[in-house]
Amino acid sequence: MAFAEPGMAGFARAAAVQRLAAPVEDKPMLTELERSVIGLARGDGLSSLRGPGPLSRLIEWVFGIKASTQLADPKLEALRRIAVLSWRRGYSVPSAEVRSFLAAGYSPAHYELVVDGIAIAREAGMQRRA
Repeated sequence: MAFAEPGMAGFARAAAVQRLAAPVEDKPMLTELERSVIGLARGDGLSSLRGPGPLSRLIEWVFGIKASTQLADPKLEALRRIAVLSWRRGYSVPSAEVRSFLAAGYSPAHYELVVDGIAIAREAGMQRRA
């Protein structure tokens, strides 16, 4: 993920601040793939969090084409869901989603890194529009 993309500079800044502020053993890190998932989630709507609707099921049944935005890896899907919610709603993430994120293997420090980074990126995007 190129942090030079619009809106991602804030995420890079938050990640850098978190790395400097956190003790060495508690330092949350995200892989390149995980950062890509967060960037891609920016374009996903809240509807991508629901199961397939009747039209999607019909297309799948008739043509055998499965049109799903869900990721095959459960851990990355939990990250995508948190990122979509954070991009769309800020810090208003349902507690069930946070529990699923933590159950997928992420730590509370990872959660803070993701939502804080997205919040900074959202704010930077809003300031550019003003």
